[in-house]
Amino acid sequence: MTTRGTSSDNAALGSQDVCVVGIARTPMGGFLGALSSLPATKLGSIAIQAALKRANVDPALVQEVYFGNVLSANLGQAPARQAALGAGIPNTVVCTTVNKVCASGMKATMFAAQSIQLGINDIVVAGGMESMSNAPKYIAEARKGSRFGHDTLVDGMIKDGLWDVYGDCAMGMCAELCADNHALTREDQDAFAIQSNECGIAARDSGAFAWEIVPIEVPVGRGKPPVLIEKDESLDKFDPVKLKKLRPSFKENGGTVTAGNASSISDGAAALVLVSGQKARELGLQVLARIKGYADAAQAIANAGLESSHVDFYEINEAFSAVALANQKLLGIPSISDTYIKLPFLLKHLFQKIHLGKD
Repeated sequence: MTTRGTSSDNAALGSQDVCVVGIARTPMGGFLGALSSLPATKLGSIAIQAALKRANVDPALVQEVYFGNVLSANLGQAPARQAALGAGIPNTVVCTTVNKVCASGMKATMFAAQSIQLGINDIVVAGGMESMSNAPKYIAEARKGSRFGHDTLVDGMIKDGLWDVYGDCAMGMCAELCADNHALTREDQDAFAIQSNECGIAARDSGAFAWEIVPIEVPVGRGKPPVLIEKDESLDKFDPVKLKKLRPSFKENGGTVTAGNASSISDGAAALVLVSGQKARELGLQVLARIKGYADAAQAIANAGLESSHVDFYEINEAFSAVALANQKLLGIPSISDTYIKLPFLLKHLFQKIHLGKD
């Protein structure tokens, strides 16, 4: 839960209030799309560097980094540290990679906020990064020797990110269960997906996302100039007519979750610069928002001393329409039009997605 603020509010800040002073995200790249040549750590570096620059905070002042990443295979040791060093943060700064699957970036931000609230740190970078396009495939038994017969490739993206190890099923089946439990129809989910995508396209085309995006120059080959990527890529594929005709992706008979009312596979990164109220006053930083509380859904609202009727904006960090609609029911939001709800498949779900919205 956050509230907005300005630099003129700094005098009223508590010494250990958690203040957001810098934000940045990359464009969201499609699967094997414009950003697929860049590893997650490079995307993370780009987001961190831009967030610090926008905050007017010297990288040398950063005391700790918490960064979410789920598909870490083949990235090398300590992905968060790689991203931090690539952004110019000194090698003396402690960096922690957080994996809480779809909530990795959110949990990284919570850890960062807690370190400020406890008085441990005054300036912390938090966020998340993912390149789902670069998730490797495994030959699980190769180390033991492939003596005879066929080897099986295991998709690391599915194995480490999109599979419920307890129920031994795809996460889409969990969305089907959610839809069943809350009586959500295919039509309900498609309608939400269409509205979310249409809002995303309108915001992108009007430039509403431009303030939070850091453009990326992507090399395309020897002797060719790099291509500048400035806008979210996957929204270009949205077609409401085709969306309604898609077959269920996870449950053949009676399924309601499709590739259209779920998020697509994407690449990208986002970063926040968090500081204590005392440090914001000391450095004269513009405070964009304050973190008031954190937990899951209704608990976050209660922890912040608020009620759902007090909330002007919801972003539900999930990959499926079903989950957003279920939370709409559980939180008592009368309709989508009454309180703006944003679902990450509008920007295409990343495991570590964090909210950077202005309002």
